[in-house]
Amino acid sequence: MDEEIYDSTTGWVADHIRTYLETDGEKGHMYQGWPTLLLTTRGRKSGRLRRTALIYGQDADRYLLVASNGGSAAHPAWYLNVMADQDVTLQVKADKFAARARTATAEEKPALWAAMTSIFPLYDSYQAKADREIPLVIMERV
Repeated sequence: MDEEIYDSTTGWVADHIRTYLETDGEKGHMYQGWPTLLLTTRGRKSGRLRRTALIYGQDADRYLLVASNGGSAAHPAWYLNVMADQDVTLQVKADKFAARARTATAEEKPALWAAMTSIFPLYDSYQAKADREIPLVIMERV
C-alpha cells in the first residue's frame, strides 16, 4: 500500500497541487507564468510525506529550487525537511522521480542564483529583506 502524502495546508498551494496532479502537470506546470514542480519530502518531525509546489529552474539535468519563504526570517519547512533527509521525490509535468537534494556551495551559488532570478526576479528582493542567507537547493535525479 502506498504511503499517504500530505499536501500543503495553504489553500492556494493545495489547489495548485490538486490541479497539477489531476492533469499530470498539463495545467499547473506553468503557474502565473513560472515553471513549477511538485516536491515531496519526509517531515523531519512527523515522519509523514509532505508535498508542496515550487518554482524551479534547471541547470543541465539538475533542478534548482530557492528556499526563499518570501524573504521571511525562517527557512521554509520543505527546506528544513530536505536538510534532515535529502532523499525526495519530484514531479515535473507527468515525470515523477526520486532525487537527492543538497544546498549549493558558496562557489556554485552565484551562477545558479542568477539563473533563478532570471526566472523569478523577486528572489533578489526577498534576499535583500531576509536576515538570513537564502539557500539555493540543487536536486539531482537518482
